[in-house]
Formats: sequence, structure tokens, C-alpha cells
Amino acid sequence: MDQSNTSEDDSMGPSEDESSQSRFPLELLEVLWQVRAQRRQANPVLPDTVSRLTTPEGSIVYLVGTAHFSDSSKNDVATTIRAVQPDVVVVELCQYRVSMLKMDEKTLLKEAKDINLEKVQQAIKQNGVMSGLMQILLLKVSAHITEQLGMAPGGEFREAFKEAGKVPFCKFHLGDRPIPVTFKRAIAALSMWQKARLAWGLCFLSDPISKEDVEKCKQKDLLEQTMSEMIGEFPALHRTIVAERDIYLTHTLRQAARCVEAPPNNQKVPAVVVGVVGIGHVPGIEKNWDKELNIQEIMSVAPPSRFGWVFRTVLKGAVIGMLGYACYRAGGGVGRALLSLPAVQSLLENIRPPAA
Repeated sequence: MDQSNTSEDDSMGPSEDESSQSRFPLELLEVLWQVRAQRRQANPVLPDTVSRLTTPEGSIVYLVGTAHFSDSSKNDVATTIRAVQPDVVVVELCQYRVSMLKMDEKTLLKEAKDINLEKVQQAIKQNGVMSGLMQILLLKVSAHITEQLGMAPGGEFREAFKEAGKVPFCKFHLGDRPIPVTFKRAIAALSMWQKARLAWGLCFLSDPISKEDVEKCKQKDLLEQTMSEMIGEFPALHRTIVAERDIYLTHTLRQAARCVEAPPNNQKVPAVVVGVVGIGHVPGIEKNWDKELNIQEIMSVAPPSRFGWVFRTVLKGAVIGMLGYACYRAGGGVGRALLSLPAVQSLLENIRPPAA
């Protein structure tokens, strides 16, 4: 059974809640409701990247699968929202990444490329040393793609935010699991050897990428091949970063698809929802749509066992050194600055041999 943990913080941006509606004359609310109903297409012709899901109450979810650095994905999102005039738009973001909705492209490009000590410290404070440094490496990957394409990430989410603001009564929800939870669970699921291999691969990522390559990511056969390779290489990483978030996104989409109140009598009517997610999440959301879900079990991080504590501590030091070197490559003096962080100094003290 679904266990709800959706808070008010997950709803933001352009919305019309009960308190704001009460400030307007009932006649005006009815007119706006009718205007939206007239604009809403009953049988819209939508892009091939859009899937249609339904609930037992009759609500409809239009799921837009996107590539995160794709201009055509932005167009798919805009086309879908304009055609179906939704009650709710849900995007694959959490409160920790919501700032990208309001930044302009120039600022986002600068942020993606500028990996500095402040970002490292913030990531470590939120996620711990290992998870924080891994987050910095993933930022490095994002910066690499940004530099190759000249395009900032999250364009489809900004497009969704903008278009939702044009639809009367439309609410905007953040649908993704908090990123600190995802990183902590991902790191906890990997062995030390897998962490080292992953860090090494991210450290030396330099393959060129083009806009054509990004658009190919929306092709189903290529996507399935890429997913199969990832599962074979890092099955635990796929489970925590992809499969668990499929479950969480399914949960938030189903929450958003609950019936809405229509003026003038506040009667319950089926909702229309647009979900904007990376296309890699679409198959998992479709698979989980009619299943019973338990969100609590994917929101916790299990404590490490005591087995092999000394061995893991030494390996952990080696991996942190590798991650630090990767951050040094990504951000100039960031690697050296890591040595001044209390968490890193504490770890070095723990693995230093005792004085004779």
C-alpha cells in the first residue's frame, strides 16, 4: 500500500490553492475553469515520447520522457502542457535541485562548469564525505556535457515550470526523491572496489558528445542497451539511482493524480497530470503503476556492519584520495583544499598508524 510522505514543500511555483481561490469572485473562478476546459483537448495528438496512464478514479497522467540536454524534449513538454491543460505538473526534481528552475541559461552554464571548494563543502555537509565527493564527480560529468553542448541541464523542467504558469489552476510539484537520500543509498550499496572503479571512470570521462548523441538517448532500443550495460557493470547503482527512483516517482505521480475540486460546488472530478521525467524512468513507472508501493523502505540508509572495519577504512582512504584527485582535475585547487576539511583530516587520523 502507498505510504505517503509528500509534504507541502513538494508543491511550489505557479499554483492556485484553496486560500488563493477564495480571494477571487466565484464567477471569475468558474469562467477560468471553463476557459481551461475549452482549451483542453480530449484526444490530443502528442509526441511519441509521451505515455498515457490512468487511475481507477478516471484521472489521466501524460508522462513525457525526456533527454536532459535536449531541445526537442523542451518542445515535447511545451506541446503536451498546452494541449492537455493539466491540473498538476510533476517534474523529476527535488527541493535540493529546485534552484535550476529560476536560473537563466547563462548562470546555469557557469554553475555547472564552476566546481569550487564551497560546492565541495556543501556536498560533503549534506551527504557525508564519500557521497558528497561522488556528487562532485557527477557534477563534473554534467559540466563536461555542458561544455560539449553549450547547453545547461534541466531545460525541460524550466519549460514545464514556465508553461504550468500559463494554465489556470495548475499546480507544480517536485516529484523526485531527495538527492541526499539517493546518494547515501547508492554509496552504501556499492562495495569499496565498485566505488573505486566508479570514481576512476568518472575521473577520466572525456569522451566527446554531440546534440545528435543526446537525441539518440530518446530511442528505445539504444536506451535499453545502455540500461543493460549499466546493470551489468553496477547493478546496485542501477537499483538505487534508477529503480528506486522509479518507485518514488510513481508514488508522487499517483499522489498528484488524486481527484481535484471543481468550482462552484467543489465537487471531486478526475485530474489531468503531466509528468516530466528522464526517459530512462518511463519503463519503470509504467511497470510500477498498478503495484502496491512502500516508500519508507527506499527512504532509509542502513548502518554499515562491523565486518572488516579496518580493511574498509584503509580502502575508504584510498577511494577518498582518488575522489580528491578527480575533484582536483575538475576544479583546479579543489583537491588540495579537501585536505583542510575536518572530515577528511579525521579520516586520515583514523588510518594513520599509531606512534611507536
